[in-house]
Amino acid sequence: MKSRFGAEVELKPPRVPYTETIRGNAKAHGRHKKQSGGRGQFGDCHIQVEPLADGDEFEFVNKIKGGVIPHSFIPAVEKGVREAMQHGTVAGYPVKGVRVTLYDGQYHNRGLLGDRVQAGRLAGDEAGAGGGRPVLKEPIMLVTVSVPEEAVGDVIGDLNSRRGRPLGMEGSAGMTEIKAEVPMAEMLSYAPDLRSITGGQGEYTMEFDRYEEVPGHLAQKVVDEAQAEEDAVRA
Repeated sequence: MKSRFGAEVELKPPRVPYTETIRGNAKAHGRHKKQSGGRGQFGDCHIQVEPLADGDEFEFVNKIKGGVIPHSFIPAVEKGVREAMQHGTVAGYPVKGVRVTLYDGQYHNRGLLGDRVQAGRLAGDEAGAGGGRPVLKEPIMLVTVSVPEEAVGDVIGDLNSRRGRPLGMEGSAGMTEIKAEVPMAEMLSYAPDLRSITGGQGEYTMEFDRYEEVPGHLAQKVVDEAQAEEDAVRA
């Protein structure tokens, strides 16, 4: 674009779509109460959060009984919880693989639907920061690399250095196809590195496979980078 059209281009590495989840159960309470003259604002809800077995979805369960929160207000509470789950407490990434159960709360007739949204949001934030033991997860890619036979050892060594797990090899007509599972975060600069290792004769493809928890010693680095990016936006 710069050479052909004279456009100024700012290049940045691709963003890794991290997610967050929880490893344990937790209960949380969100209350939004504000009196600013005239009609007051009040919303109150109690939720329980727990990890889902499949680890990829979000589920909201309504177990309100006895009308402590009118049925018409439940969607507003759910909306608040879902908004809270868009920004996790570890590094601000979306929260996945969580079931949220609304089981108690309060209301009064003067309150607004927005108060229930805010109460749900506060409860979701508290749950994420509480005893649910939040963790960071990263995408794992299924990588297929085709390289000359003489470069196989170097390529496998490089994949291992990227936290890769080789799954197998298959040779054909002087080339070897290597399959491996590799975290997406380790593949952002792979193309030029593969060209260097194979003298320009290597090719690769990759596709998303699943999410896994980020190792603890690397998770802090991701958290620090997310915080630095947030600080830069605020500056």
